[in-house]
Amino acid sequence: MMRTRPLKVALLGCGVVGSEVARIMATHADDLTARIGAPVELAGIAVRRPGRARAGVPAELITTDATALVKRGDIDVVIEVIGGIEPARSLITTAFEHGASVVSANKALLAEDGAALHAAAEERGADLYYEAAVAGAIPLVRPLRESLAGDTVNRVLGIVNGTTNFILDKMDSSGAGYSEALDEATALGYAEADPTADVEGFDAAAKAAILAGIAFHTRVRLDDVHREGLTEVTASDIASAKRMGCTVKLLAICERAGDGRSVTARVHPAMIPLTHPLASVREAYNAVFVEAEAAGQLMFYGPGAGGPPTASAVLGDLVAACRNKLAGTTGPGESAYTRLPVSPMGEVVTRYHISLDVADKPGVLAQVAQVFAEHGVSIDTVRQQGKDGEASLVVVTHRAPDAALSATVETLRQLDTVRGVASIMRVEGE
Repeated sequence: MMRTRPLKVALLGCGVVGSEVARIMATHADDLTARIGAPVELAGIAVRRPGRARAGVPAELITTDATALVKRGDIDVVIEVIGGIEPARSLITTAFEHGASVVSANKALLAEDGAALHAAAEERGADLYYEAAVAGAIPLVRPLRESLAGDTVNRVLGIVNGTTNFILDKMDSSGAGYSEALDEATALGYAEADPTADVEGFDAAAKAAILAGIAFHTRVRLDDVHREGLTEVTASDIASAKRMGCTVKLLAICERAGDGRSVTARVHPAMIPLTHPLASVREAYNAVFVEAEAAGQLMFYGPGAGGPPTASAVLGDLVAACRNKLAGTTGPGESAYTRLPVSPMGEVVTRYHISLDVADKPGVLAQVAQVFAEHGVSIDTVRQQGKDGEASLVVVTHRAPDAALSATVETLRQLDTVRGVASIMRVEGE
């Protein structure tokens, strides 16, 4: 039997995503009612600048007092799309204290304080949903924590930031340098005026922390994630990747150790073979590749950001939270029973592509090879070319601990015959 009393929703934030959430709730009200089993009513929208024009948003719902809104007591679900750590954290905690469930798109907060938020939700018998925090419209959180709950996930490898993927794609397709590709991304609205969070890998690292925690049933914080941005990637790196039959992507990589006793989480640029499914992800799209013991290899692909795609994920979580309210139950909470430690980057086993500027004279190759051998790093391939007393040496290694590879590079820098290290990049996806 359909309940006639509406479920009341508070919306915190009415920017690009929040305004789309409000629009969809209004235009698809009948469908949402049918799917949930009761009407849903937008009871209030908290904003910082009330005078700003918001097409299609009822002015009478606007308030600047977000705390009063979440304290009302008649709110069933709070949707938080304001971002940042505070006041979002305090508002979400207050919402739980007053009996509301929460739907959030706040990757930074969840990566930093997810465990405390889950605990607060559980204490109050409320839901915490956050599909939109990781990959926009791409269903990823729910498949990992529900569809694959009976399986063992060993690896999550993904492109989870559309801005950086657009930049690297343009560098690959047009031969542009980093600065030119960033300028184009900014002009098209893919990059913020301050792109630091994207290009330095902070955004992807927060998402990696969330994904690793869900995939491996352990707690992974943002500080646990090794992070490197793409600002040092050059047109020469892109050209080297092409010669190897690869392309360059900024990857979020979460792995379970072979013995199952630890996990790693990292974000950095890497060369991946053109035969890998992630190599074909173009423009500002996202994609995540999941490897599980029973399910095998799974690929999730789609728009990872923007108003409508992110709002789609928010509304999916809203429907789930409202259904649970009607049924008097809650959905899956935090699963961190494995309590696996997060290994440092130095223990991660990877391959390297290293480009060296060396003196063009006999014995240089043997000298460089000796350094690799001294550090226990096996060489896969070497390519050398020289002219007018100068030469370049490109070395691709076999898999070895990252610490050994880093030590190798530092020793190479000290050789008189090595003029400089032109580039270093990891090779993944093989």
